[in-house]
Amino acid sequence: MGIPTITELTRDSKNYKHIVEEMVRVEKKVFPKHESLARSFQDELRKKNCGLLYSQIDGELVGYVMYCWPSCLLASINKLVVKDKYRRHGHGEALLRAAIEKCRTRNIQRICLHVDPLRTSAVSLYQKIGFKVDELIECYYSSDRNAYKMNGCSSFKVNSLWVILFREKDLRQHTSLIIVFRSM
Repeated sequence: MGIPTITELTRDSKNYKHIVEEMVRVEKKVFPKHESLARSFQDELRKKNCGLLYSQIDGELVGYVMYCWPSCLLASINKLVVKDKYRRHGHGEALLRAAIEKCRTRNIQRICLHVDPLRTSAVSLYQKIGFKVDELIECYYSSDRNAYKMNGCSSFKVNSLWVILFREKDLRQHTSLIIVFRSM
């Protein structure tokens, strides 16, 4: 297995169409229809204050994180997705930490997200990084599905013991994040 890379997707990215098509397929597979951004992915990416980071290994999409910052005070993590076969290998944490770092570079003070309390592994990941449950919002996703609203700040530690983020300029002068996993 190759080295995972995390890259920011922009409308002028060379592989924009391919990556978005793959994300739409993942959205349809992972999320119920009413939670999926598959139909509105392009619209979400056109928003002025939204960012999307994706991870790949040997050209295959591993996962992605979408975040928005309506002001310099607050950002929200709108989506964090890792394909099934890549789960429990640190990819979600790496994507989340990369998004937090992007928020930090914009001087964003607080970051919030919503997560289904039944998705215990996701809740655990967010708590591990430093997010705290602020409140339970009933019927957030649907009439029978609630959400935790979780809050954190952009001053989280970005590097953990097992992940090191390097900045590397590629030939097109775009910044990529390369993740190197260290065994414990």
